Amino acid sequence: MAEMVAIERVAAADVEALLDRAFGADRRARTAYRLRAGTAPLSELSFALVEGETLLGTIQCWPVRFVGDDGGEVPLVLVGPVAVAPERQQAGFGRRLTAAALAAADSRGLNLMLIGDPDYYGRFFGFSAAATGGWRLPGPVERHRLLARGAGVPCGTGAIAPRVSAAA
Repeated sequence: MAEMVAIERVAAADVEALLDRAFGADRRARTAYRLRAGTAPLSELSFALVEGETLLGTIQCWPVRFVGDDGGEVPLVLVGPVAVAPERQQAGFGRRLTAAALAAADSRGLNLMLIGDPDYYGRFFGFSAAATGGWRLPGPVERHRLLARGAGVPCGTGAIAPRVSAAA
């Protein structure tokens, strides 16, 4: 049976190896990596699924911020990546990891964002692109895949950037 643990209980090299297997070695060229530059994952929102000594999946969440064109700033949490060992995909591990991270974020009243499949993340987790139309990211993004959820998600125009020195 797969056990949910804090991601710190897993060696960082094992997490990186799983991410390479799940997304490919070129994954670091993606826009989401630019958003995470200079930050560390939020330990209270990042988890791993293990079975004995085998790493089955991980989710990491990162501190980012919305810097509005009006000068306002709103802290956000970037959800992902959610990675599952290729040979264990379709077993519900990704959904389980995401639910755990979102429950931890919701208990803290955090505003969340991600880049992902709108049908999946909308249907199962309540994310939408309704507020993100005016957001700028430090790289390309398919607009319909830029999703957010939370009572304080900003709806204006502005840039998403790393939040280097802040807790969740």
